[in-house]
Amino acid sequence: MAIQLQCIWQQAAHNAFTDLIHFNRTFWCVFREGSAHVSPDGHFRILRSLDGVHWLSSAVIRLPDADLRDAKFSILPDSRLMLYGAGALHDKSQQSHQSYAWLSDDGLHWSKAVPIGEPNIWIWRLSWHQQQGLAMGYKCGQPRFVRAYQTSDGHHYQPINPDSYSGSYANESGLLFEPDGTALCLLRRDPEHGLYGRARPPYQHWDWRDIGCRIGGPEWLELPDGRLLACVRLYDNKVRTSLCWIDRHSGQLTEWQALPSGGDCSYAGMVLQGNKLFISYYSSHEGQSRIYLATVSL
Repeated sequence: MAIQLQCIWQQAAHNAFTDLIHFNRTFWCVFREGSAHVSPDGHFRILRSLDGVHWLSSAVIRLPDADLRDAKFSILPDSRLMLYGAGALHDKSQQSHQSYAWLSDDGLHWSKAVPIGEPNIWIWRLSWHQQQGLAMGYKCGQPRFVRAYQTSDGHHYQPINPDSYSGSYANESGLLFEPDGTALCLLRRDPEHGLYGRARPPYQHWDWRDIGCRIGGPEWLELPDGRLLACVRLYDNKVRTSLCWIDRHSGQLTEWQALPSGGDCSYAGMVLQGNKLFISYYSSHEGQSRIYLATVSL
């Protein structure tokens, strides 16, 4: 296996929390820029590339009343590109967090922010199966829980009851679908081990299994041969961003390949094109936290 690595952005004091998508024959990478890991000036920057090698800044998304965090991309059923993320509000008198979405036909011009989901629910990951979207969000504050939502347009989110998980501080998640509509969820908990979950439609009852270690910033995809490949932050020994296999039946995680990384890191986006896997992530192993793109030949 060969890995090519390049730093594609380092202009802000802190560059972090990425996602990556291929839309209109173009790679799009989004991440948060700010003066620190947590700071009131957080905003989203979007880069674009035709070849995954040469990158240009194409848009900056700001909200004056919030620190924008954890941007994600999704292609809607109507073929528009959606950017979504959470705002940590400066004025916390009514609520502390709100998830937002922005829409674009071309990736260059973006709509105004549209609030999505419920107040104080951090919509983390949205995935689609046959024109229906399933999203996982977690509660900011007490009581702790993770809630699944259904959406048909990316704007309106209907909560699925009962909540998908409660009890400990579960938060970030990755979602995949099997052909029959069964949803698979890779779920972070702190400080406990992560969980592997399965649920059949209508996604009211989840079977959760311990993956065997603590993870952060989970993202994953299914390879053409059916294997499940995740990119997560691992905390044992040296903190690092690593590619890991997830066993579809047991949920057990097996580390495969660590990416050049360390310290404040992870939060990957993953795009598979042919036999090449493109992975965006951030890391501070070279001092300042920077945005990297790893290209892995499978």
